[in-house]
Amino acid sequence: MRKSIFTAGAGAAAIAAAIVFAGPAQAAEGDAQLSVLHGVPDLTVDVWVNGDLTLDDFTPGSLAGPLALPAGAYELAITAADAVDASAPVIGPVTVDLAANGNYTAVANLDAEGNPTANLFTNDVSQIEAGKGKLTVRHTAAAPAVDVLAGGSAVVSNLSNPNEQTLTLDPGTISAAVAATGTTTPVIGPADVTVAEGTHTIVYAWGSLADSNLNLAVQTIEGLHSAPGSVPGALNGTSSSAPAGPSVLTLGFGAAAIALLVGGFSVARSVATRRAQQ
Repeated sequence: MRKSIFTAGAGAAAIAAAIVFAGPAQAAEGDAQLSVLHGVPDLTVDVWVNGDLTLDDFTPGSLAGPLALPAGAYELAITAADAVDASAPVIGPVTVDLAANGNYTAVANLDAEGNPTANLFTNDVSQIEAGKGKLTVRHTAAAPAVDVLAGGSAVVSNLSNPNEQTLTLDPGTISAAVAATGTTTPVIGPADVTVAEGTHTIVYAWGSLADSNLNLAVQTIEGLHSAPGSVPGALNGTSSSAPAGPSVLTLGFGAAAIALLVGGFSVARSVATRRAQQ
């Protein structure tokens, strides 16, 4: 499920990223889980949460989270890079509300016409039947409707920005590509995407077709096994007792393989202190 956060000019690209750093590191009962994808090319900003510098020079292609956040409202402000404080935001301040026990991915991206925007997706973390995995494809790129190809055949058809489609599949490795609807010439990929037993794999198309900087990002939420936890032949042969949480990968335009990105950041308080002294 997807809902629009806002569309508000160039600074909108990083608004969703701010909330990922606003809460405590350890999860408590009722906390929401939030991951963030910065999917707007060529835009670097500073992000402030409740008046504190949270992301310094946040760059396109960065991925963060998941972080456990208490349910509630967070005030966010976006400034030009290297601002001394949040008193003159280019976007905001705005308030974002997170529901208890929700699992979300906030995506700062381009809409179909190439305008910066942001969307909040609710991730399905329900149990998956034994011996199966889930694959969700989300279109968050400045591009027309697309087909997602597996082995050269369309498995998702006519997917438009900012929509998604979910499939339940047998575990395996898929040679996936993205092509304009009704065609088979890839505009992204092909690249190998692994669907594991008991895992929800979420693929994002982001960037701009016109600017030839389309990318894929792949997020995996593990630990969703149903009893008996695993079955013979599944890619993931053991069940996980850890809380479900995503790891994030990224794929370049025309890439043939997936490269791992580390998605964690820390609060840059030393940077804020240095700026205050300038």
